[in-house]
Amino acid sequence: MPAPPTIFSFRIESIQSGSRLDRLVAAQVEQCSRSFAATLIRQGRITVDGAIKKPGYQVKAGERVTGRIDRPETPVFSPQNIDLEIVYEDDELLVVNKAPGMVVHPSPGHSQGTLVNALMHHCPGLTGISGSLRPGIVHRLDKDTSGVMVVAKTSQSMHHLADQFKFRRVRKHYLALVYGVPATESGSIDLPIGRHPQDRKKMSVVTRTPRAALTNWRIMERFSGACLLQLDIRTGRTHQIRVHCSATDHPVIGDPVYSRRGDIKRLAQAVPDMEGIVRPIKRQMLHAWKLRIYHPTEERVITFKASSPEDMRYLIERFREYSSQH
Repeated sequence: MPAPPTIFSFRIESIQSGSRLDRLVAAQVEQCSRSFAATLIRQGRITVDGAIKKPGYQVKAGERVTGRIDRPETPVFSPQNIDLEIVYEDDELLVVNKAPGMVVHPSPGHSQGTLVNALMHHCPGLTGISGSLRPGIVHRLDKDTSGVMVVAKTSQSMHHLADQFKFRRVRKHYLALVYGVPATESGSIDLPIGRHPQDRKKMSVVTRTPRAALTNWRIMERFSGACLLQLDIRTGRTHQIRVHCSATDHPVIGDPVYSRRGDIKRLAQAVPDMEGIVRPIKRQMLHAWKLRIYHPTEERVITFKASSPEDMRYLIERFREYSSQH
């Protein structure tokens, strides 16, 4: 039997006048985050005096807010006993080091083996947070990008963490092994990113729908024909680091989408012994290394680190060995 829908209706009090509609609904309705409330408002499933409004609508005293949250009849995920590398856990949040190759949440073609499947087994109480099929997930990493991810364990934490990401209070640091060595020790890439004008599956700095994107970087280690970069992204655009590195002629090694055929040839000219090691790599050597957030209930700054995966460590060691010999 499907779970019954949540139906609610409340009148705006004088003290609530001027509040954003999405924020007010999240505060009034249990198991409803602000982002989920905004989605329902846009879909017309939450109305004000029977009229559809925008999530940012400022409510007025005396207005009545009415809504309905339908629960999915059968979720597209199921708990699975999948090993997780847990970096930190308390009553409010869970931090994991996501393995490369793991999809974050179920989608067509990926109904099993995802991070959400694993979370459902580890934390059964996550089911139903925000009425979402992505319970607890407030940010994501690409399937083949490894590293630190934070997961909310309560609706309050979900709301708090989502706002931190939205208003850029979170600091994210990545490690990337890239082709070539930049001419300077550090710098910034300030290039807008949007959908590729011809290939809708790709992002590009040449686009009809540009959105501001800023990536700060510095060289952590130099090798022959490559280097290890630390990157600090101030925006969270899709594929941001991969697109920015490629746009500056230093694509991430192994990137199947944004690297080019000539990158391996260029590496082979500089480092012949590394061609046979690099060519079989089928995923981008990109790792979410550090994440700094505000704890959702304690308001203290807390930083988490995740060790890089074995394949990335192996490749770095091979570059070190070759570079030390030449």
